[in-house]
Parts: sequence; C-alpha cells; structure tokens
Amino acid sequence: MRNPEPNTVGGEQREAALDPDELIEWFTAEGRDLPWRGPDVDGWGVLVSETMLQQTPVNRVLPIWREWLERWPRPSDLAAAPQGEVLRAWGKLGYPRRAVRLHEAAGVIASEHGDRVPSDVDTLLALPGVGTYTARAVAAFAYGERAPVVDTNVRRVVARAVHGAGDAGNPSPKRDLADVDALLPADDHRASGMSAALMELGQTVCTVRSPACESCPLHHGCAWRAAGKPAYDGPPKKVQRFAGTDRQVRGLLLDVLRGSEGPVPRASLDAVWSEAAQRDRALDSLLVDGLVEQTEDGRFGLPGEQ
Repeated sequence: MRNPEPNTVGGEQREAALDPDELIEWFTAEGRDLPWRGPDVDGWGVLVSETMLQQTPVNRVLPIWREWLERWPRPSDLAAAPQGEVLRAWGKLGYPRRAVRLHEAAGVIASEHGDRVPSDVDTLLALPGVGTYTARAVAAFAYGERAPVVDTNVRRVVARAVHGAGDAGNPSPKRDLADVDALLPADDHRASGMSAALMELGQTVCTVRSPACESCPLHHGCAWRAAGKPAYDGPPKKVQRFAGTDRQVRGLLLDVLRGSEGPVPRASLDAVWSEAAQRDRALDSLLVDGLVEQTEDGRFGLPGEQ
C-alpha cells in the first residue's frame, strides 16, 4: 500500500487511512460493468438507478431500469405519464412510494431545472423523495462531485478497514458522513472515484458473511484483518422482517392491481390475504398514500385508472 496522503478538506488536515488511488485502480479493473455506470448515462439515468437500488438487489433492478430508460429517457417523459402507468412499470421492486416520488421529482426537474437533473447536493435534496444518500450518490456518480456517499456497504468497509470492527452497527448519519468525508481526497474527480470504489468493495468483496479478504485491495492495511477479524460486538442491529407484515400485504394487493387491466372489485383484493383486519389496514394505507384509488362504484385501481 502506498503511503496515505493528507486530507485538507474544510481547512483541517487529517491523515487519510486508505489510499484513494489504490482503491480507484482496483475499481477500474474489477468494478462490475453496470449500465448506469456507462459514459453516456446522464444524471437522470443515475437518479433512476439510485432510486431503484435502495434496498433492492442489482439483478432485480437491471431489467426494470433498462425498460424505464427506454420508455422515459428524460424526466419530462416520466412526468407526462399517468401515475398508474408508472406504478405498473415499477413491477415488483418493492417500496412503491419510491415510484410515486420519482414521478413527482421528474415533474419538478422538467418544470424547474430545464429537464436536467441538478448536480449540486442542496438542489437535489429539494427534489421530492431525494434524501441524503441519493443526493450525494447522484452528485458523485453522475457529475463527479466530491460528496461523501454512505450506505450499508460503505459503512462496513470503513468499520473494518479503518476502525478494526466487525461491522458498523446501527447508522448514525452525522458520524458516518464525517467518517467517510475524512477519507476522501480533496479533488472532485478522485473523491467521486473513491466513493464508487468503496461502495463496490462492500457489495462484492467486503461482504457481511463471506468477505473475500485475499482479493481485497486493502488486504495488507486492513485494521480488522490485523486485529484477527474480531466478531462484531456492538449494539444489536435492527433487522427488518417482511413475512406477515403490512408491507407484505400491501405488496400482494398492489400485485392484483398491477396484473389487472383496470379497477377490480373488493373481492379480488380480499382473496389475497385471509386476515381481514390486517388486509383492511393495508388497503387503507395504500389509499392514504395515493398508491390506490377507489372508484365511484366501489372498485379499486391504480391512480388515474377509473
């Protein structure tokens, strides 16, 4: 490993614990050839991919992302589509409110930003549904800006390689952003490259259960490996379950509507879940969220499909 360089961002000089160039070289050679990383993909393609990839595996996102970009290559194209059509095209990616918020964001981008996704974090944060992670990911990956990008994978790499811990524990946004910011070089291009490399490393090498340490570019300087790979001993991590939850029931109800050509009678929805109270609660929440609408004759459908 090369000698790490000093980081002087914000007027404070800190010693970087990881070598940016070593990580960037590894990413250039070993990074996956994902379509949203292509040189011709603009901010819109990256925003769509980052929205879809939240808590959703890459292999499920790939075909839907391609379909969306072929169908709606510009924000204004998506903004002009009926919301029901957008929800149907979202398929089974889960968390369908993401589709609604992306639809809303497309309208703002088209009307207020000249149909071009903004490049700075603060403006991105003002878009509907765009949070800290997504705003920074778009700024870094679409526009090459220096913006610390922190997800579960990045937090795990930093916890192990820098702090010698088995995992990062529960998120602490302010602390986590500062942790990654301290590692990035000062110039935009190398910082964005390092951000992409850290994320890829956590997704493909420094995984939760089977880290491939011998293939890791940080192998010789990793604090966790040097400490003998101690097990994580911090606070219990919060685990989201799915089976039997209202989220599962909501998904089943939406599946019925996505698979129909128009509104369906209540009986078609009742058939997918036997527990009436939970089914009614899930349906009510979909109505409140605007993901489902009820017709005058009492049937249920996707928004705008009367």
